[in-house]
Amino acid sequence: MFGEERRIVESVIGPEADGLRLDHYLRTRFTYRSRSAWCDAIRRGELRINGCEARAAKLLRTGDRLSFDPGAAAEPPVDENWTLLQENERYLAVAKPGQLPVHPSGRFFKHTLWYLLRRKYGELHIVNRLDRETSGITIAAKDSGTAAILSSLFAGRGSTKKYIAFVFGAFPETLTADGFLSDDRKSEVRKKRRFTERPLYGSESARTLFRLLGTDGTVSAVEAVPETGRLHQIRATLCSLGYPMVGDKLYGPDDTIFLRYIASEMTEEDRKKLLLDRQALHASELSFVCPFTKRKILFKAPLPEDLSGLYCRCTGAII
Repeated sequence: MFGEERRIVESVIGPEADGLRLDHYLRTRFTYRSRSAWCDAIRRGELRINGCEARAAKLLRTGDRLSFDPGAAAEPPVDENWTLLQENERYLAVAKPGQLPVHPSGRFFKHTLWYLLRRKYGELHIVNRLDRETSGITIAAKDSGTAAILSSLFAGRGSTKKYIAFVFGAFPETLTADGFLSDDRKSEVRKKRRFTERPLYGSESARTLFRLLGTDGTVSAVEAVPETGRLHQIRATLCSLGYPMVGDKLYGPDDTIFLRYIASEMTEEDRKKLLLDRQALHASELSFVCPFTKRKILFKAPLPEDLSGLYCRCTGAII
């Protein structure tokens, strides 16, 4: 439908990178490639600064325009088995598998939910973003106006989202986490966040309701209902409370696994420690009053196969 498409990624250099060598900037900003791999890409002419060919030793300046043409580079494999839950004249509701990015980013372009849906339905706008490894309900609007209305609805208190998370430890029957999220400065991973009861510098409020679904004493199945929509809210909150998420390389039992993961140096011991090859988080329900029909809408996405065994282990129920 769209012919052969190529993606050129463009960004503007900010003051924090002023004076950095290009190869050093690329290695620290885009960690999915090593410095030597970025140097190879520069030699192939895939990187340009202000429209001109670049060198690895080029010193960046604030305001420089950096463009990257990845060409036909192979993308990592993903799980493309998404499921249509409902379609109407304004939007689609789909169940996304784990291990499928929602939007193009980093190494992923055609191997994304956005591209797969667009190939079948035409131009679409993803409304609610899920992490690449999180499975569950995703809404895609058929026009920008619908996308703006639904985005505003989902960002506020106009919708209820329910997740099922699997964590290490025996979780209590109920728990309300009412506090704040901020950067975890004790972690070697810059993107990691932490939950605290008191505000810290740069923190933002976060509130999540948790309910135990079942536990075998070692692993627990937990329902999570976030009342705010913060980055990594459920994962960071559970980890800070002492219940790291199964399969989570960043918010699991050892965040140094994440560093080895991005360096392609994960060990067999790491994999055993995680129990699962992706974070065990599933967006199971989404409910809201439709702004177009004024009717109550409820979408449900059943647990995917890779999480069903954990659910049975924790609850004794077979699904």
